Amino acid sequence: MLVLLGGLVTATLPVSTPVLRFVPLETVRGLELGRMTGLVVVLAGLGLLANAWLRLCRTVAVGDRETREPREGVALVRFAAVVWTAPLVLAPPLFSRDGWSYAAQGMLADVGLSPYRWGPGALAPETFIPLPGWLTGPPIVQAVDPLWWDTATPYGPVPVFLGGLAANLTGNPWVLVVAHRCFALVGLVLLAWAVPRLARWGGVNPAVASALVIVSPLMMANGVAGLHNDLLMVGLMAAALVVAVERGWVWGAVLAGLAAGVKVPGGLVCVGIVLVSLPVGAAVVPRLRRLAEVGAVAVSTLLGLGVVTGLGNGWLHALTVPGEVNTPLSATTLVGGVLDWFALHLGLGTGPAFFRDVVRALGLLAAVGTGAWVALRWDTGSRRTAIAAVAAAGGAFVVLSPVVHLWYFLLLPPFLAAQRLPRYGTGAFVAVSVLLGLVAPLDSSLHGAYYAIVIGCMTVALLLPVLLLTRTARERVARIVAPLAPEVEAPARM
Repeated sequence: MLVLLGGLVTATLPVSTPVLRFVPLETVRGLELGRMTGLVVVLAGLGLLANAWLRLCRTVAVGDRETREPREGVALVRFAAVVWTAPLVLAPPLFSRDGWSYAAQGMLADVGLSPYRWGPGALAPETFIPLPGWLTGPPIVQAVDPLWWDTATPYGPVPVFLGGLAANLTGNPWVLVVAHRCFALVGLVLLAWAVPRLARWGGVNPAVASALVIVSPLMMANGVAGLHNDLLMVGLMAAALVVAVERGWVWGAVLAGLAAGVKVPGGLVCVGIVLVSLPVGAAVVPRLRRLAEVGAVAVSTLLGLGVVTGLGNGWLHALTVPGEVNTPLSATTLVGGVLDWFALHLGLGTGPAFFRDVVRALGLLAAVGTGAWVALRWDTGSRRTAIAAVAAAGGAFVVLSPVVHLWYFLLLPPFLAAQRLPRYGTGAFVAVSVLLGLVAPLDSSLHGAYYAIVIGCMTVALLLPVLLLTRTARERVARIVAPLAPEVEAPARM
């Protein structure tokens, strides 16, 4: 509730939205002190969420020790997911304006304009200028980030088609973003179903794995509150790996194609599907054959979605759109930027982003190479290895991607939490989940708001030691990272 209330103060809203007619809210939003207070309220809510999450993780870990029955713990985690998600369902997009872009892209599809050729600005009259405070223009585009005003969408046909169906029913932008949040929550439901199964394969407590994934601050802040397509994508990825084992690799590959139809990185789960669907000790030739088969089914599904939905596959040409921005979390962008700085001062005569583009390209090649190496060299016929393979391929992509936002890390938790990590690995997982959840409001939603960023950083700096470094906090984390878990992998059933 605190995140919702504070978010109404800090979030970007369409200037014509009725909620802004509430005078006290309009007054608070108009004052810098009011906006900073709203940010502190949001961070306080996220801090309470993180504390409750750590208590929940400890409860299901200790409870499993005593009862040796994880089903009650899984049910408790799912109940917490429902309760913690409920206040955020009706919230505007928080900590990012991408949700408003999703709504506009769905409207473009509904009116017959391809969002792979047109940006949200095509919905506005020619006289409309997307500047803060302007009251002209249709509500559907008033809160869209001007950076993406004339930019085609890089997302696959799945979210665009679903957004078009919603836009056919209403043009209210707030209702449309609620619809898109419900689409994202389908991914959360898929994770709630798939993660316990993955955890059993990896020899991990299913209740603890579920808690680490579906109700973490990282998931609640960036997946649910932030309203990003990555949540639906990773839910389909986890379901694809489970279905590949329980129903056959063909159906798993179909779901992998659906995941890529949300965002292309969803197709990385094909690496795990290839490994788990082959017998133990498979040679290189059978691996290549199965990789080609799984890839063919996934790509056919992906391209078929464009045909069936009538949207086509023009989004393939828009995959370079995210690379138009530089993000501080992208290692390749940072390294390339440093090299460009040295080149400029050494007078090498290269372009302003020459090394950035080169390092980015090399990073993508290395990510692809990592996925290929995993598919061709790692053990086959093992569910545990398949889970680790998806984590490795996904981790390489996130680390080496030319653009990295906080919500990109949603790709990793389902496949990390389902593995028997060393104690320090699980401890780092918990700490990073708390950190990435708390800093979510400090991402792209605070363009140039330096005072708010300073206040936010100070608040986070106060919250983290309380949550992770006090004696009580350390004891609680120690209980979480060492739950009893079975040692024997269940036999595969294909």
